[in-house]
Amino acid sequence: MRARCLIVDDEAPARAELRYLLSTFEHVQVVGEATNAEEALVLLRSLAYDVVLLDIKMPGGTGLDVAAAVRKAPNAPKVIFTTAYPDYAVAAFDVEAVDYLIKPFDEERLGRALDRALSGSAAEDGEPQPPPRNTAPDPLGRIPVQQGERTVLVDESSILYASAARGYSYLQLSGERVLVSFSLNELERRLSGHFFRTHRSYLVNLHHVRELRPDFNGALVLVLDDHRRSRVEVSRRHARELRRLLGL
Repeated sequence: MRARCLIVDDEAPARAELRYLLSTFEHVQVVGEATNAEEALVLLRSLAYDVVLLDIKMPGGTGLDVAAAVRKAPNAPKVIFTTAYPDYAVAAFDVEAVDYLIKPFDEERLGRALDRALSGSAAEDGEPQPPPRNTAPDPLGRIPVQQGERTVLVDESSILYASAARGYSYLQLSGERVLVSFSLNELERRLSGHFFRTHRSYLVNLHHVRELRPDFNGALVLVLDDHRRSRVEVSRRHARELRRLLGL
């Protein structure tokens, strides 16, 4: 049986684009569209949907309001937020969203979100991995960051570390933290060899490591060279590899 999908977005072009992308997935069927929070709640209460693609900012209430209203309902649908605003990612997962897609996104990224929603899995290490788009580092050494309608290119040398969060990642820079629509696995493929996977949830720029401090059970803590002396844990398994890499 095909999964029943509801699209909620106040902009007609955005709904049309989502419907087009979803048409490429044979296991998903769009059976409803809503233009605001009130319409969405009426549709969600009248039919059992499997997954909802939900915008954040809409007239008459936000997508967060909609998700909060239906999360405790019996057989509540899985929620995937689709938005141009990265600022609400933490709040989105507070209402148990399974993914947070930042516009514009492509068919591949949407497919991973649907797999996660319909399989019930949200752990990055367990998610189905797409074929590598590029197994070598990005020759430009830049990571695109969507900020509203702008795309800012962040030089990899300014990245202290990246942290994972359900299919997207945060880049920690010297003065701010920014959200990107790449998983940590994708960032690991794009960035140069001096980025080291210290943990399932962290990828660290070794050029910014100031100290290595031992932790209990043979693990390590890395102290970085920013003004806050940020610390990143290294799992026991990855600590052995890091020591080998550094000749310790």
